[in-house]
Amino acid sequence: MPFCTNCGTAVGDRVAFCQNCGRPQPVTAVPPAADPLNGISGETASTLCYIPWVGWIVSLVVLSTNRFRGDGLVRFHAFQGMYLAVAWMIVDIALEPSLRISGISRSIVPLLKLGIVGTWVFMLIRTNAKQLVRLPVIGEMAERSVNEQGNGWKT
Repeated sequence: MPFCTNCGTAVGDRVAFCQNCGRPQPVTAVPPAADPLNGISGETASTLCYIPWVGWIVSLVVLSTNRFRGDGLVRFHAFQGMYLAVAWMIVDIALEPSLRISGISRSIVPLLKLGIVGTWVFMLIRTNAKQLVRLPVIGEMAERSVNEQGNGWKT
């Protein structure tokens, strides 16, 4: 329990003024929030970006924290994992309903979804083995996104 800086009377933790003498009390600083990725290596963060259906959340966290701001390789994997999730959403939300109208949704959409899940698992395994794989279209977009942020990174 803190004490008044003027008269020495015990005051509460969050009291702005002393109850005895009325003097203002110094405000204690709130400790900064801990970095959620503090104990995670770059390789682990890169691998987590490819977890099917939830890797996009890890990608957003990696891209929004300062921990990996200068690490172009981790940011590349974060963008590539996020773009894979966007591809899944395009197939699931936009392509499936439009193909359902034409009647060919039953054969094509499950194959596309299986391909995306297979790519997620493939990238999860390759990234965990520390092998860089640049996917044809998505990899180019991810590299461009990293370079637009000023990291000057090349695969």
